[in-house]
Amino acid sequence: MHFPALPDSLRLERLLPPTGRLRVVLDTDTYNEVDDQFAVAQMLLSLDRLTVEALYAVPFSNSRSNGPADGMEKSYEEILRLLRRLDIPPEGLVFRGSTQYLTGPHEAQESDAARDLVDRAMNGEGLLYVAAIGAITNVAAAIILEPRIIERIVLVWLGGQPLHWPSAREFNLKQDLHASRLVFDCGVPLVLIPCQGVASHLQTTVAELEHYVAGRGAIGDFLVERVKGYSADYCAWSKVIWDISVIGYLLEPRWVPTNLVPSPILTDQFTWSVDQSRHLIRIATKVDRDPIFRDLFKKLERTQHG
Repeated sequence: MHFPALPDSLRLERLLPPTGRLRVVLDTDTYNEVDDQFAVAQMLLSLDRLTVEALYAVPFSNSRSNGPADGMEKSYEEILRLLRRLDIPPEGLVFRGSTQYLTGPHEAQESDAARDLVDRAMNGEGLLYVAAIGAITNVAAAIILEPRIIERIVLVWLGGQPLHWPSAREFNLKQDLHASRLVFDCGVPLVLIPCQGVASHLQTTVAELEHYVAGRGAIGDFLVERVKGYSADYCAWSKVIWDISVIGYLLEPRWVPTNLVPSPILTDQFTWSVDQSRHLIRIATKVDRDPIFRDLFKKLERTQHG
């Protein structure tokens, strides 16, 4: 399959840390865990910086779903629950994603989310940032449906492990190998935020959430309830809220330091291989935990006061 080849100068420009107001869509497996809910809330409480155009429900398969279609539908319903607590109408904002993973390297899964992403990328004003915090199926499908969106988007994805890790295997990346491989190979401007040793710094505790999040409107109580439901014992227990790393990067790139590297090759064994001649991507090397959580807590506090 042919994908547009961006000139190196344009790629480097697209991969510059973002500044100013950004057009954004969020691709989220919202019901899979408890961290997507925090990312949705932080994004929708940051409308002074982000123009949030759409939320896409992502398929997932684990103990919280009976397959990708069920996972996507549960994610869609969880997005609606979040929007109700934020008093944001869902009409024209929330779209169902794929009901299955890619069945081949260039075989798109049609969905409302993929079609909407193509439409917004091709017809909207200016660059579109795609914040992805789940399996990358919807985004890969949109690229297959209309490869020219590569020229119109920047993908910021929480997925995989650091390039020095013995395995690339991680929940978002491993669910759809074809889709994951495509975003590394097709040339889309990509900012990758690995999990272990990077986004894994974003830990919080029930005690911290009860102090800074509980009572901060309906959304604050909902977030605390979700985390509390994840464990029966809070003693010396913390929870990683990985997904807000992507929102943190969009809001203030200094909170998520990055380097430029050749796009890695994802093997069938879920390991990384390196070819120095490949196009560049940007990859996060650490996450500054405190300012990202402080930004979220302060925004939630403002909801308490109206």
